[in-house]
Amino acid sequence: MFYSTIVNQYTMVNLVTKYLEINKYNDKNEAFESSYLSHPNYPSLYAVTDTLSLLHIENIAARIPKEQFIELPDYFLALLDGEFVLVHKKVAHVEIETIKGSFFKLSFDDFLNRWNQLVIAVEPNLVSTTKLKYPFSKWYLYILPCIALITVSLFFKSYGLTEFLLLSTSILGLVVSVFIVQEKFGIKNEMATKLCSLNTKASCDSVIQSEISTINKWLSFSDLPLLFFAISVMAILMQPKNSGVLVGFLSLVMLPIIVYSIWLQKFELKKWCVLCLAVSLLIVSQGLVFGLTTASFLKILLSVNVYAVLFAAIVITSLWFLVKPIITKKLQFESEVNELKRFKRDFKLFTFLSKTIPQIDGFQELEGIQIGNVNAEVQLTIIISPSCGHCHTAFQEAIELVKNYSERVFLQVLFNINPENNNNPYTIVVETLLSINALFPQNAEEALTDWHVKKMELNQWKEKWTVKRIDTKVNHQIAIQYLWCLQNKFNYTPVKLINEKLFPTQYEINELKYFLNDFSEEKQVLEDTIAIEA
Repeated sequence: MFYSTIVNQYTMVNLVTKYLEINKYNDKNEAFESSYLSHPNYPSLYAVTDTLSLLHIENIAARIPKEQFIELPDYFLALLDGEFVLVHKKVAHVEIETIKGSFFKLSFDDFLNRWNQLVIAVEPNLVSTTKLKYPFSKWYLYILPCIALITVSLFFKSYGLTEFLLLSTSILGLVVSVFIVQEKFGIKNEMATKLCSLNTKASCDSVIQSEISTINKWLSFSDLPLLFFAISVMAILMQPKNSGVLVGFLSLVMLPIIVYSIWLQKFELKKWCVLCLAVSLLIVSQGLVFGLTTASFLKILLSVNVYAVLFAAIVITSLWFLVKPIITKKLQFESEVNELKRFKRDFKLFTFLSKTIPQIDGFQELEGIQIGNVNAEVQLTIIISPSCGHCHTAFQEAIELVKNYSERVFLQVLFNINPENNNNPYTIVVETLLSINALFPQNAEEALTDWHVKKMELNQWKEKWTVKRIDTKVNHQIAIQYLWCLQNKFNYTPVKLINEKLFPTQYEINELKYFLNDFSEEKQVLEDTIAIEA
């Protein structure tokens, strides 16, 4: 089965989300990433298609005869040489984007020869409600203060050409260093991904994640550019003249380290890190700027004030080694959460935890308020009480599930209320709801929503929903529903049932959406078994 094909965590997310954006599903990107990474079948292709279905994105995954290639949409996902790619079909050729972010063109014949006929395609969103994207909005809190500091420093401090060039290259180096640290942490950046895919021999991830790049458990080579350029920027902003001299001198001192870095990439790892090369180029440029523009730099070096650089070094280094463990723990926590979600979303576990009802006899005689497709594969029943606060949440989750999956989920609402308790002011609510359901079933859902979702006051609700008299059949139903709950020792509300089994207490109703396909498959297997036996 092609569903068993394994795909990469981060690059797969980037490729699919880009495909969703092309088809105007921008507002689904975050939901896709979250649901896909926590899917029990992650990282298979089935996890991709199942997540798309969960998000109400019509999709198809199938092997297509090569003769039907011309009928495929302009954009689709495919397996090419065993690698997952995004395909853009044009008039005379196809454009390919790989999971690594690289691009290339193929003729139709070349593509068909390398394509294994697997296609994943989605239905374009013709009524898009795409929300505007502000990709840099979360960085405003960081960028604006930095711009303000740079502006103030340029205005009040004296900058020569050398200091200005050193500041500019340090800022650019700091940006590249952030990309390197993101790669180290496994945080993918679209711009960095494109830079790292400029050449087939380039692989930033291979270089940055290699064991050689680790100095000790606290420090790695990926930290050094960040520290160097951050310290340089801060020091130059504080004292341009003095700090510029030291930054330029340190750039010259670091040349042997740069040569060693290039040697490692060339001969040891045999892969090039474009980001690392960019950092090396910037440091060399700073060294050249300092060497070419500063006469008698040794004499100047001996006379400079080093306090600004030392202060910047202490502040930046301390801050980084304080923040780095926090980022590491956060990413580790997110990974563990996804693993736990995958475990929890295992249908076998859900089924195992779904216990049988102690006394099922009489359940079919209970007539509650029915919402949704009565023939749906998922039959959800909630037994609630109008005075129960948790019942509000249960009903709200249940009704949202039915609205989102109206053809796949059927909801029945029953009540657990003692008909002999004449002092209960909420008995009238149940009597009215069941009477409305008997006389005007189309209004029953709204009446339930007013009580459990809108949470109307009792007098206000009674004023809106009144019936002239309560039928004896209604009182009979209240009684037998209460007695059935007593037989099963359901002395609490809400009680949640799924396909005539107890809904696992470890799950919430809104998590049921993750198992809809599993219930469909289970129903199909049961029907096939019955057909064979017949």
